[in-house]
Amino acid sequence: MKKKFPLFPLLAGILTLLLTLPWDTAKAEEPVSAATEAAVAAEQAAPPPEAPTVQIDKTTLNNGGVIKVNGRAPAGKPVYLEVWAADRAVRANRFDNKKDKETGKIPYIFYLTYDMPAYYKIFIPKEMQPKLDEFKSQGKEWSFSKALKETGADAAYTVPAGININHYQASLMASIIGSRGNLLSPLDEKENRKRSMQLVKARFRSLDKVMGADIDVAADGNFSAEVKIREGLAPGKYKIVAVVDKNLRSEPVEFENKISFPVIYLSNAGTSLNLMWPFLLTLAISIFGVLMGAGGGFILNPILVSLFPALPHTVVAGTVTPTVLFSQGSGIYNYSKIKFINWKLGVSIGLAMMLGGFIGPKLTELITLDQFKFAFGWILLVLAGLMFWQTTPGYLEKNKKEQAILKEFKKRAEETAKAKQS
Repeated sequence: MKKKFPLFPLLAGILTLLLTLPWDTAKAEEPVSAATEAAVAAEQAAPPPEAPTVQIDKTTLNNGGVIKVNGRAPAGKPVYLEVWAADRAVRANRFDNKKDKETGKIPYIFYLTYDMPAYYKIFIPKEMQPKLDEFKSQGKEWSFSKALKETGADAAYTVPAGININHYQASLMASIIGSRGNLLSPLDEKENRKRSMQLVKARFRSLDKVMGADIDVAADGNFSAEVKIREGLAPGKYKIVAVVDKNLRSEPVEFENKISFPVIYLSNAGTSLNLMWPFLLTLAISIFGVLMGAGGGFILNPILVSLFPALPHTVVAGTVTPTVLFSQGSGIYNYSKIKFINWKLGVSIGLAMMLGGFIGPKLTELITLDQFKFAFGWILLVLAGLMFWQTTPGYLEKNKKEQAILKEFKKRAEETAKAKQS
């Protein structure tokens, strides 16, 4: 009888043998050349790139000037400078009333911050000037976010990206009752960064004020630039940081911008101003304004906006309104002495002006400088046309006839009153 071979012990032995073998589940590596091995070894042994360094030639300016900047960065990389006013923040706002391309609806959202640096600018390598010129050629439609992205300067954009931004669902009724609308939930980090770029443009308006191609970068990584601080900027400390990419930034260096009287800093405007010129200008305007039966604000407002473009139109409108009280107060006193005031008419139209005073300031927040100039310009043109028409010979002749008729009616009324008394 043939002896049976035990199958189970055989299978168990094979399985044990398989488990004890040094199996490697990874794919067999291809042979690596000596050059590749050397390159990998060199890369692993090389130290990480050093952060850029930056130095400045002076630490103090007197109402603007030039700061010479130099430093060193990793060779072969572009260098950017982020410069900002470190201890002066101003208000910036933007009203989003443009139709959304995706939804086709107008959002009517009002964005507001009080943390915008009073001065902010990013300097880029000189060879990128054609790219800036391309954005300038777009006029008022230039995009700060696109300019940052296409020049690579978005790596240097950090300070405004972290500001606190409130946004409101605006409405006309809310403006009428003196409200900005309903406060919406806080923005996330990505959306806050996006809206901050729009607020930078809304605040500084011109591309030249927020970007400049002024850096010379050598092949070995040495760089230099001249940072020009304009007259009329905020006093206080400014900081400069050299940036190569998001992970390579220098330590900040500081300088101070000083001002002295008669130059003063206007905190809510974020600018400095020599008081002598507005003083002399306003003196002449107030004389003419009171002569015309007004405080002169309707003349002073557009002149200040035109001659001092650094002043936001909202600040000009808000400042002129109470200052008119000075000319109006003295005018009221002197007009009352010569009995030229009709108090019944004055109180009646004064109540209407009080109501308009609630609506006007909020509407001012929701319009741009261009819209403000457009509306104000047309109002002045219409008033000028009306007053000019009233000086034409035809109007004057008609006015004489109307005055004669009024005198005749007044004479008859007086005669009738005397007859009744007798």
